[in-house]
Parts: sequence; C-alpha cells; structure tokens
Amino acid sequence: MSTPVSTSSPSDVLRIGFIGLGTMGLPMAGHLRRAGHLVRGWARNPQRAAAIEQVGIPCAASPAQLAAGVDVVFTNVTSTDDVEQVLLGEHGVVHGAARGLLCIDHSTIAPQGARRIAAELARHGVGFVDAPVSGGARGAQDASLSIMAGGSEADFGRALPLLRLLGSSVHHMGPSGSGQVAKLCNQLIQVVTIQGIAEAMRLAAAEGADLPRVLKALAAGFAGSRMLDLMGPKMAARDFSAGIEARLHAKDFGLAAQAAADAGLDLPALRVVHEQLQQLMRHGWGREDTSSLLRVLEHPPAPTEP
Repeated sequence: MSTPVSTSSPSDVLRIGFIGLGTMGLPMAGHLRRAGHLVRGWARNPQRAAAIEQVGIPCAASPAQLAAGVDVVFTNVTSTDDVEQVLLGEHGVVHGAARGLLCIDHSTIAPQGARRIAAELARHGVGFVDAPVSGGARGAQDASLSIMAGGSEADFGRALPLLRLLGSSVHHMGPSGSGQVAKLCNQLIQVVTIQGIAEAMRLAAAEGADLPRVLKALAAGFAGSRMLDLMGPKMAARDFSAGIEARLHAKDFGLAAQAAADAGLDLPALRVVHEQLQQLMRHGWGREDTSSLLRVLEHPPAPTEP
C-alpha cells in the first residue's frame, strides 16, 4: 500500500481529489491548484464533468477511482446522504482508498452523520475531518471562508495547511462532528437574525417609514450587524436574487431542529424560524435569497401538501 504524502507544510505538493465542484467547490479547488497541488475531480453529471475538465481539472470515472490516485479527498456536497454515498457507497471513496488517505468534508450535514462516517472510514484506515464553512460563494472565491473543523488532532493537523489556503479563519472545534455542531450554531444565529430583520422591515413598512433611513439608523446602533448590512438593503430594494439560496438554509435548519430534538431541547426561536423557512419553501422561493423571509410575512401561509 502507498504511504500518503505528509501535509505538514503548505509547500508540499499533494495529489488532491475534489468532489462537489459547484459554485463554492470550483473556486476552492482553484486555490488548491494555485498553491501547486495536483487536483482531480469527480462529478455525478457527465456534462458537469466535461465542463470541469475544460478548466483544467481532469475527472475520474467514480469516487473510488478518484481516491485510488490521491492523498487527500475533499467533498462539498449537499446532504448527509450525499456525503455517505460518495465516501461509503457502492462506488465510494473508501473502495479505492489506501490506508492513510485523508477525507475533508466541507458539506453541512448532521453531527451524528459526521461521527458515523468518521467511524466507518477509520475502520479502513482513512482519516476524516468535518469542516463546514461559512462565508458563501464570495468567501470561497476570496479564500476568506470561516472553517469550523471536527476530527482528531492528528487529522486536523494534516488538514490545516490545506484549510488555510481556503479560509481566513480556521478553528478546530473538537472530535468528529464538532465542526458540524458549530456550523449549526452559526446557522441558527444567522437565520434567526435574518428573520428579525424581516420582521423589522415589515413593521417599518406597515408604519409608513422610509426603509433606507430606518436601516441607516439601525446600522449605527446595537442592532447593527454584518447580516443587517447584507440583508436589510436587499429587503428594502425587494431584491430577492440569491446570495445563498434559501433552500440551503431550510436544509440546515432541519438539521438543527433534529439535533435539538435529539438533545431534548425546546429552542423557541429555532422552532419558529424553521416553520417560516418551511413556508418559504412551500411558496416556491427555495432557490431565491433567504431575504425572502420578508415575503413570507407578507403572504398568507402556503397550503401544505396532502
């Protein structure tokens, strides 16, 4: 079996596989390439694979084939099931991995799912770091992501030089699943704040206030925040084009709600905003921006499917 190349220094040239070369994954892979690493990819859709190869990233025929020729595999997909499929499924990474391979997952998934994946990979001698990110597409493009990582000290130490190529803030949160716990906390604060902004804009509009003036005043006080600066003007201008698609926040809130239920917790703000996001989805606004929570307040509840 091959011995993996050490990741102790960012100057080491590594063979890297990347699964999930979409809006965020493709610029992230670009940063790794510019650092001198050799990057290959895999895409489920053949047309997507062809487009990826056109930008200079060769694609393998399966995740298992991808893993057979690399030292580190990155994944950045949508759900817990997606991560399990590409890493542990019938043609997953684990079936092509040599002992010592390191997997770094940037998806936002269930903490328990991350722990389960880590344990199964460990049975095959494969390391795993759950490393969800915050910062959106702009953060991926600028390599300014905030990265919250879970995993063993050894695996995190191997991943760190690579993570520093992708983010301006990298934190080791603890053992496997801890990165996902931190990300769900991030999403809870973030989207509850968006809901608060939406309610403030709804109240201000109902009272006939000038929304840009209200926003300027709020930004100068304790209500000021990066989220207010981002979402307030979009709501005032009724610009609901996606920065981060609301469906992704809805998915993350589902994970947070399940984690709270598993822990026996009643978190009222989480519960209310989760329902608002479900209403947003039922209205068909999932691929628009989460600032669409304002529109949920303006419309009667959408009917649930039978």
